[in-house]
Parts: sequence; C-alpha cells; structure tokens
Amino acid sequence: MPRIIGIDIPDNKRLEIALTYLYGIGRTLSKEIIEKLGLNKDLRAGKLTEEEIAKLNAILSSQEYIVEGDLRRLIQNNIKRLVGIHCYRGQRHRLGLPVRGQRTRTNARTRKGKRKTVANKKI
Repeated sequence: MPRIIGIDIPDNKRLEIALTYLYGIGRTLSKEIIEKLGLNKDLRAGKLTEEEIAKLNAILSSQEYIVEGDLRRLIQNNIKRLVGIHCYRGQRHRLGLPVRGQRTRTNARTRKGKRKTVANKKI
C-alpha cells in the first residue's frame, strides 16, 4: 500500500479513486491533481513508483491544497468560532441539532439521536 501524506491508500484501485481515500480530496480534485502531475488516471495505485509518490506528497503537502489534518483542524476551528460568538448556527452545533434549516418535527434522527420517549406507551 502506498503511503501518501501519512495515509495508506489501497493499491488495487485506480489512482483516480485511490486518492479520494484522503480526507478533503474528491473525484474532481483527484482528476485535477493527476492532470497537473501528468500521471495516468487508469494506473493502479500499487504500481506507483517512489518518484511519483514523492511528487504526490510534495503537491499535497504544499499550501495549494488543504487536506487531512489541516482541513479537519480548520473545520473544527470554524465550528468553535460559531459556538463562541453564540450565533444561531453555533447554538445548533452546540445542541446537536440540524444546522442548515432542515425540519426537526419529524426526521432529523441522525442529528437528534435515538428517541427518548414513545407516546402513549403503558408500562
């Protein structure tokens, strides 16, 4: 398994797909990086040479792309900032409710968690 910026990517997948295993890289960004480096997108990740892996590490660790730990840290800092200034979105994050205007009367079980009570249930 090739290691790119500290993450093992699967060696049996095409390079275009294997790069998406890195946090912050989707299909579009993966295609853009491969094009920029002049690599073959159909090449299997396990067939990468040390030189190509070094190129990928160099371009991903540069300030051009924010991926993995830096991106996670940036997102967490943004959420902390929203909570800290007591804005509406920050309150929703703090309470664990949907942030982007979704309804909560029904649905929203992913954010709200398991139901706490069930109406009209005799014990």
